[in-house]
Order: sequence, then C-alpha cells, then structure tokens
Amino acid sequence: MNTCILGLDSGGSKTLLAIADRQGQVLKLEVASGLDPVANTDWQRQLKALLTSVADLPLAAAALGLPLHGELPECSLVQQDIARQALRCPVTVENDVRIAFDGAFTGRSAGVLILAGTGSMAWASRNEPDAPHVRVGGWGDVFGDEGSAYWIGLQALVIASRTLDGRDSQARLTQALLNHLQLAPEQLAGWVYERDNRRASVAALAQQVSAWADAGDSAAIAVLQAAAGHLAEHVTAAWRAIGEPGAPVWSYAGGIFANPMINEYLHKRLGTAPCPPRLPPVGGALWRAAHNAGWNPDNQWIEHLSSSLHNTLALPSTSPFPM
Repeated sequence: MNTCILGLDSGGSKTLLAIADRQGQVLKLEVASGLDPVANTDWQRQLKALLTSVADLPLAAAALGLPLHGELPECSLVQQDIARQALRCPVTVENDVRIAFDGAFTGRSAGVLILAGTGSMAWASRNEPDAPHVRVGGWGDVFGDEGSAYWIGLQALVIASRTLDGRDSQARLTQALLNHLQLAPEQLAGWVYERDNRRASVAALAQQVSAWADAGDSAAIAVLQAAAGHLAEHVTAAWRAIGEPGAPVWSYAGGIFANPMINEYLHKRLGTAPCPPRLPPVGGALWRAAHNAGWNPDNQWIEHLSSSLHNTLALPSTSPFPM
C-alpha cells in the first residue's frame, strides 16, 4: 500500500525534498543545492539523484516545484522526463512559484503570491476550480528579477562602482561591501566576473545589504525601499490581471521577507497587510501530492502538516537571505 507522498520545492539557492504520511506528518526532509537550470549546469544529474534516492519508498504521488518550468519549453520537458523516469508514482511538475501559491492560498479565495528569493515573480488566481492562473515577472537576472536578492545585491555593486568612480558618494556602503568581500577597490570587478555562479554570489550580498540597512545606512535603506516598490508593482499588476477590484489580497514566500523593512514598505505601498502563508512552498508541493493521491488534505490535514513543517524547518519568511 502506498502510504506516503513526496513534495519538492527548488529555487535559485536551495532545494527542499519532503516526505509526508497520510496524517500530514513529515517523515523525511532533505536539503540540496538549487536546481535552477540557468545557474546550475549539473541540475539534471542532481534532480535525478535526489528523486532516485527516495524512489523505493511507498509513494502514492509526488509534486515538484521547479525553476523555469512552464517558461522554457525544452527545459520543462526535460524536468518532466527526469521526474517520470525516476519515480514510479504519479508525478506533477509545476513552476516553483505556482507551488508556493498553492501553499500560501490553500483553502483560500483569490490572491497574489509574491515570491522574492534569488529571483522574483508574482503568481495570482481567483483560486476557484478551473480559474486561470497568471504570472507576473520572472524574466530572470538579465532583464528582470526586480526586487529579488539578486537585484538587491546588484544595486550594492552598482552603488560601489559609481562611488569608486566618483559618480556617487556612498562611501559607507562601498567600504562595507569591500570589507565584507575582503577586497581592495581594484579587485571588485575581478570578484564579480570570476564567480562560477555569479547569480548566486550576487544574490548572497542581499543579506549584507539587509544588515547595513538595519544599521542605518541610508543607501542600503534606499535599495530596500526600491526593492519593495518593484515587488508592489508585481502584486498590483497580478491582482489587476485576474480582474479583482480594490486593494490586493496577497501573501509571500522567499528569503527577502526575512527583513521587516521589506514587509513594512510593501505593506505601505499596497495598502493592505499580507495574509501569512498557510504552508511554505514545500508544503504546497505536499498538499498538491496529497490531493493527486486521492487523499483528503482538509483543514485538519493542512494544520497538522503546517505544525510538522514548523518543527522541521524555518519558514521562508524567517529564513536567511536568499532563498
């Protein structure tokens, strides 16, 4: 008898794979590197290895939230093929932000999920049977990801480069950045362009920008305010796209929301407080898998799963940058 389900959530920085039983109790949790095809050239092998490692469990169903799924057709097909070849149970592969939406708005009505981790994207739906789902943003680091950890880290580098040139005068943030990286000014460009995973390395700087903002650095504070403005635009556009009137109903996922300034600024821009997510993204994957297995993931099951996940890992809203 198949007695457990698999949920997987992956982003630019890390992957969570969880196994849960019929009662919503987490039986197993694995943490691995992110499976973003843009940033991780070994993602196919790593995804196959992760799934193969649990393929012998009595799985009733599996649901995977993966970066770029539904955005790049060839990549999406490879993701589906790997999942279906590695697992013998029914498996659903979705975009990681859709899975985060499922977790945040399980059992709720219309809403917008704003995800801001290494990248950024909003996902919205009226959350009714057969209701369309809309995504806003998610264009990647080349011409998108505004408000994300990558974007915040990039702004710190821009400010530093401009200050070192004499085009700006943010000496405090610039020196703090150089001290953190243990670099002389002339080494900064080399550090950026020699990174094996430039996107992840730049995104990791967001944690420092957050700390400098907390310490009162005006340039860092301005960066976080601008990030919140971009995220608010995502939410507003997504809410408008699903045809809902008034102030948006929204929730969040991703490490950016570990900083209370981001939450405060976003609240002010949108005019409404967020709805705390019912489940983190990996919980959304488990809920989807339970539903697909024919179980009854009702409110009691969701609450049990939420409690079990709280005891197993820190939720995205309280996790370190980035996610």
